[in-house]
Amino acid sequence: MTKQQAVWLAASMTIFLGAGQAGAQQRSLVVSNFAVAQDQLRKDLYAPFEAKCNCKVVLDLGNAADRLAKLEARKANPEADLAVLADFTALEAARKDLIEPIDVSKLTNFNKLYDLAKDPIGKNYGVGYTFYATSIVYRKDKIDVTSWTDLWSPKLKNRVALPNITTTQGPLLLFMMNRALNGQTPDYATAINKLAEMKGDVVTFYERGAQLTQLFQQEEIYATVTGRFNWPLVAKLNMPIAWAQPKEGLTGGLNVLTIVKNAKNKDLAYALIDEWLSTEAQTRIANSLVDSPANREVKLEPAIADVLTYGEETAKSLNVIPPDVMLANRDAWLAGWNAKVAR
Repeated sequence: MTKQQAVWLAASMTIFLGAGQAGAQQRSLVVSNFAVAQDQLRKDLYAPFEAKCNCKVVLDLGNAADRLAKLEARKANPEADLAVLADFTALEAARKDLIEPIDVSKLTNFNKLYDLAKDPIGKNYGVGYTFYATSIVYRKDKIDVTSWTDLWSPKLKNRVALPNITTTQGPLLLFMMNRALNGQTPDYATAINKLAEMKGDVVTFYERGAQLTQLFQQEEIYATVTGRFNWPLVAKLNMPIAWAQPKEGLTGGLNVLTIVKNAKNKDLAYALIDEWLSTEAQTRIANSLVDSPANREVKLEPAIADVLTYGEETAKSLNVIPPDVMLANRDAWLAGWNAKVAR
């Protein structure tokens, strides 16, 4: 019997005994998650897990801001057991005492993770399950993109969509624009001023990544800024679309799994986290082009790896905004955006 099988046996005994004491009622694990690719995650992750734990995974879906607000409103009596968050949102949740440190000794798959995923927000408040690159996606028959400064090329006038500041991708856009323009201040004033100058040439500041495929299909845009997780959908279009490798580099982020403080089904939350980090689950999810694996044991075929953000060296090469820097400055970014871009 492997160590993981032993852990599952012990967890199952706890689950089944608890169920027996409650009249054999099946237990439910409530997972607060993003709404993206949930049908595929049901197939690759939740259903296999439910078969092992004899429990039901119940989803509470929405954007990060709404789900964080819900966690705060239900702080005294949480509904969710496990929350899936961007790293900086998880740090905010930790500072608000909404999540608790994870005892990583309970995770048999923890040491299989890339180092950057093991403790991304400090004090083991979250464990990374996927990371992603963000870049410019563009019509290569219309423009050649080699720099973030190409976003304001005359060829993209009235043909570019950019993320709104309220999205996960919005601050990353500002970060790389500021770098490309040699901006020196943490409020990203240089980037915000440039966006204010070019906003009349932007088709839309999008709120949902799902909008982008339709905009490309209708030939309303020739370029956008998005995460690698959205690339498979765009790449499927029968169009000459490419993923840029700008000279200033790529940016990106890390998503984490967290345990809600005072969770009612903490044992199930630990069991699902361990399953989520396993080589088998991470491989299934990666092969479905849902998430890039944080488990270093995952081996992918070149055609799959090319679509995802794959490998430790790729992850290390990303220019990322540290979570504490994000939280310290995002109010200033939002104020600047509202004053100059949204106006």
